[in-house]
Amino acid sequence: MTRLRDQVAVVTGESGGLGGRIAVALAQAGSAVIVHYLQHTDAAQGVVRTIEQAGGRAKAVRGDLSQPDEAAAVIAAAGIAFGRLDILVNTVGPTRDGLVLRMNDEDWRAVITGNLTSSFYCIRAALREFVRQRRGRIINIASPTGQAGHVGQANYVAAKAGVIGLTRAVAREVGSRGITVNAIVPGVMAAGVSVEASARDLDAIPLGRLGTAADVAAAVVFLAAADAGYLTGQVLNVDGGMNMH
Repeated sequence: MTRLRDQVAVVTGESGGLGGRIAVALAQAGSAVIVHYLQHTDAAQGVVRTIEQAGGRAKAVRGDLSQPDEAAAVIAAAGIAFGRLDILVNTVGPTRDGLVLRMNDEDWRAVITGNLTSSFYCIRAALREFVRQRRGRIINIASPTGQAGHVGQANYVAAKAGVIGLTRAVAREVGSRGITVNAIVPGVMAAGVSVEASARDLDAIPLGRLGTAADVAAAVVFLAAADAGYLTGQVLNVDGGMNMH
């Protein structure tokens, strides 16, 4: 598969789960990949090995994306390692759950910064390259909670709603430069879901199954490819039809 041949992507977020699956899918489509991580070195290196063993190119890069200089350095690593940057995928999504009355200031700040501010830092850094070359793809991973709300996650809900707003604002700003900016909202994922929750959720999913990381990764590859060149500012729900609008 060569839909993304000669492209270079940065995938942010700890790489053991969804971010790792997205990185592998991009590599399978032909892209070289910067695999970002903060704490999980072994997971990131495992993703790199998987890509390299399949004949792809990848490099693990550590960085604290809550710090603007480190976020810029992660983005710059694409040019240093592979000579260019074409695709940015923001998958960062830390949580610190709690009811509003019990949520402390640090839990609020950490989740807003980890989800929203870090995405802004990475987008700002990537745009310097994308505007110069008049082309680029930005794909942000949001959450259904950012659309509907969720008890005990006011910080996370606000952050992911902010990611959707950020997606649309940036899409309007840079569309004339040939840059697309879209968001993906994953549905209920199979990993880590209890049997009881699965039964409840399945009743609400028209396609009759829980989502997988591969489903989300396939949507990322589509939005990164030339086929999606006329899609921008969109929020794509990859959820089996659970949240139709």
